[in-house]
Amino acid sequence: MNLKQLRYFMAIAEEHQITAAAKKLHIAQPPLSYELSQLEKELGVVLVKRGPRKTELTDAGELLYRRAEQIMAMASAAEREVQSYGKGMSGVLSIGTISSSSGVLPSKEMLEFAKHYPRVRFELREGNTFAIIDMLEKGIIDLGIVREPFAEDRFHCRYSGYEPMVAVRRKEREAPDSGGSVTLAELAKEPLIIYRRFEHLIYETFKDNGLEPFICCLNDDARTTCAWAMKGFGVGLMPKSILGVMNTEGLIVRDIESEKLTTRLAVIWEKNRYLSPLGQKYIEFFEMGQEIK
Repeated sequence: MNLKQLRYFMAIAEEHQITAAAKKLHIAQPPLSYELSQLEKELGVVLVKRGPRKTELTDAGELLYRRAEQIMAMASAAEREVQSYGKGMSGVLSIGTISSSSGVLPSKEMLEFAKHYPRVRFELREGNTFAIIDMLEKGIIDLGIVREPFAEDRFHCRYSGYEPMVAVRRKEREAPDSGGSVTLAELAKEPLIIYRRFEHLIYETFKDNGLEPFICCLNDDARTTCAWAMKGFGVGLMPKSILGVMNTEGLIVRDIESEKLTTRLAVIWEKNRYLSPLGQKYIEFFEMGQEIK
């Protein structure tokens, strides 16, 4: 099994037809069919069900496709690392970002970096913190941008400043005498909608104040938190910066009277992995005006 075979197999899986896959790869159909047959023979399994109109992956084919995606991504990452080592400050910088970073990214430091190194292309991959860490471990990305909390001891970390969390809710859920902020005691009386990564922080903060929150919706994306609050299910708690990329029309936004309900972003990379010159330079720009751990 080699990279060419995997690339051919992925094209068949994505096009659902050998003829269409051959056209996409700019090769004739017979060589493509031959490579697929050789791959199946080598692995000892049927990967593709051939139908009159289209092809479908078998269970073994589905598994290989998932692994092939990872293998091709790692091969691409290895190529980038070697090329950037040889070329210096040009090439591709692959960064994994979480959805809740979109309120502060791209940052002014990234813009300055791009101005200094105009021949660098950013390649972004998005996912939650667990997905970003998985991509780092597999070598698919050079750097990850995640939000606390995460397993910090496993990585080199550079942090942004702390930012507060805010409460968002529909106007009809607002108390008549509400001011410009909201207390934890007031939030304890409301059904709360939170992003799963903040669950421990929120429970501990309320517990420290002798309160117990009621979480009516636990989810995996700050955008989901905002959407549920918009529908009137309860009060959403989220980082303040995320409001910059959310449609909050119809929602009331209140600061939370708590110094502990804060969060921050971090750029992370593996401790025992080579970091390309591009990645090292990016870290230098990120550190401008940031808190460093």
